Amino acid sequence: MAKFRKIVEAGPLVVETIYPAPNPRDTPEVRAGKKRLSSQAQQRMNQIYAWQKLELLIAANFRQRDLWVTLTYDDGHLPGSRGEAVRRFNAFIRRLRKARGRHGQVLRYIYCTEGRHGDGRFHHHLLINATGDDFRQLAGLWGNGQVDIRRFRVDKEKNYETLAKYMCKEQRDKPGQRLWSGSKNLARPRAECFRVPDDTPLDMPRGATPLAEASERNSYGVFKYIKYLMPGWEHGAAAPRSRRRRKK
Repeated sequence: MAKFRKIVEAGPLVVETIYPAPNPRDTPEVRAGKKRLSSQAQQRMNQIYAWQKLELLIAANFRQRDLWVTLTYDDGHLPGSRGEAVRRFNAFIRRLRKARGRHGQVLRYIYCTEGRHGDGRFHHHLLINATGDDFRQLAGLWGNGQVDIRRFRVDKEKNYETLAKYMCKEQRDKPGQRLWSGSKNLARPRAECFRVPDDTPLDMPRGATPLAEASERNSYGVFKYIKYLMPGWEHGAAAPRSRRRRKK
């Protein structure tokens, strides 16, 4: 017998599932039982909501040293529409990209524009890679109001998932619809799926930080799912886990 193992790696964040693989000699009843477990596994791994896609993108690109920035407007610069607010933000990004380019610095960012909660004033949340002299530079380049800058935080209470959900809190209509955007140079999560022997366990590396897990068993096998942070994530230096497939 064999199983399928699917792995998604996004920086220090890893999501895995393992579930029974079909066999040509399976009876219809066995195939149906395995299919139920396979469907549950795929539902866990499919990023159908915008925040799930964003969670992986954030983890693949940003670490503790990076910055969480909120850009607000004062009364003299308040935009009249969301479109105008986005144009103002894009102009700010062009200025920032040009300023960093002069020093050979890379710009990576993810942002969202909000204005449907609180007092209804438009504002922008921005996750951006740090370079050193960011606090003074960002405040000088915005020019539309206040700039609040904080270090990006990752721990058990506030992490990639909580930040992604926060940035997607004004989502509307369809589950996958998004209001966030990012720079074109963002790294993408890596995914792979392959067969493994039936006795292959689904476990975390020693020292990893567990975030979520689920499992279910029936007469035809078991599906398991785990999500965790790799050892070393606290220091922004988590190395990818080695994926050695067992030889046949």
